[in-house]
Amino acid sequence: MNTPQPQIPGSSGQSSLKLFEAAVNATSNGVVITDHQQPDEPIIYCNDAFMTLTGYARENIIGHNCRFLQGDDRDQPAREILKEAIAKGEHCKIELRNYKKNGTLFWNELIMSPVKDEQGNITHFIGVQNDITARKEAERALKREQEQLEQRVRDRTYELEVSEAYLASIVETVRESLVVLNQEMKILSVNEHFCQFFKLAEDEVRGKLLFEINQGEWNVPELEDLLHNVLPNNNPFEGFEFDNTFAHIGRKVLILNARQVTLRGKYQNRILLAIEDKTDERDAEQRKGDFVSIASHEMKTPLTSIKGNIQMMQRRTEKNNDGDYAGFLEKADRSINRLEKLVSDLLDVAGLQEGNVIYDYRRFDFDRFMNEVIEGIQAAQPSHQIIITGETKQEIEGDVSRLEQVVINLLNNAIKYSPEASQVHIYLSVVSNYVKVSITDYGIGIKHEDQKKIFGRFYRAGQSPGNFQGVGIGLYISNKIIQEHRGSLWVESSEGEGSVFNFTIPVNRPIA
Repeated sequence: MNTPQPQIPGSSGQSSLKLFEAAVNATSNGVVITDHQQPDEPIIYCNDAFMTLTGYARENIIGHNCRFLQGDDRDQPAREILKEAIAKGEHCKIELRNYKKNGTLFWNELIMSPVKDEQGNITHFIGVQNDITARKEAERALKREQEQLEQRVRDRTYELEVSEAYLASIVETVRESLVVLNQEMKILSVNEHFCQFFKLAEDEVRGKLLFEINQGEWNVPELEDLLHNVLPNNNPFEGFEFDNTFAHIGRKVLILNARQVTLRGKYQNRILLAIEDKTDERDAEQRKGDFVSIASHEMKTPLTSIKGNIQMMQRRTEKNNDGDYAGFLEKADRSINRLEKLVSDLLDVAGLQEGNVIYDYRRFDFDRFMNEVIEGIQAAQPSHQIIITGETKQEIEGDVSRLEQVVINLLNNAIKYSPEASQVHIYLSVVSNYVKVSITDYGIGIKHEDQKKIFGRFYRAGQSPGNFQGVGIGLYISNKIIQEHRGSLWVESSEGEGSVFNFTIPVNRPIA
């Protein structure tokens, strides 16, 4: 269909754009626009309802393909229908299982339509998304009720007795503290692990408000808000870190997860609160961070001295025309340079952990910056041809040296992990008001289960052969730098088929 093309950010017709955005943001349906003229159909626009629907912030949406919402659940027949419709440039309506940022499943009714220019060429796709989870759950519940009604009547008493005993045994054997709360946040029950861990008897807490036990040591406004939001909106939470000093056990770092209790597929006015002790793990991380920081600083001074002495010996060797030692000194100098780089990266890690890294923001020509960085890497890495396509024609605000650090790290990784290939491709583009960089290699790839972990400190993917040197901090530092610039860094990869590392940077840096 010849749908008129909407005005999108960066185009003329600002009045039309404002009317378009106002109209789209007024709807409760999620709306996205993808660019059909760029590889992999990146999202260039999303309305407020889409962010509310998915739980993702705008910077974690722009530049991605819509498939990121399916997570690991990719084998859905509806995805093939969507793929075929995009290939044919046709309208389609499908139902997909999607996942919010916190991992919660929701059913999405997607109506997708192509946008064509005056010549009939497809330029964009518009997707209108509607959360139909409640309808799906109602359909499933109705079907279950119809199939099981007679059997449930016959077996009700027996099942309740068995279930109660079974669940009670599970609760008592779980090695986490568990608390059941009612809608008023009063404690209905706790398991034995809770009593032993917090050194409290069950009758000391049962029937009391969670926020009032032990003189209010659980009275934390943020936690209270999260818990009060669980029942009315069926809004579970996970990973809430609670660092507090408790009366009988001292300081503890706890991870709290809470969700609404369900019984036979029906929600109850009960909250199950699971409490995991992370004190030893957090203390170990702190000690490791302190050790990295101290060790790095201690190594910096002797390394400088060693490097200076080697350089002095190189000059004397050159002056005396003594070639016997020149090769050994050159190898020693390269090793010292690698060690200096490692120490510098470790100091960066320590600084990022402590929040001591200073950024020097200024506006600069992004395309020129990328070309200059790539020229330097190409001269140092002649084994692979670095091919750059696309352009942004944008000036952005950022820390040039820090962003250079990101590009160098990603390109060096692309070259290092594709030893059998001869090329690395870089694609520059603009999506909405972000510049986007995609770096494609044709190397060993990354297992799916490793793709979210590789941005952690000191993590190296399990399939990396032993001859690939590194300690697993480059991607961690790069990710922190991109996050500081209010952008996003992610990877798409299949084992044995290479990887594509992408990052986005806003053209105009938002005020923090």
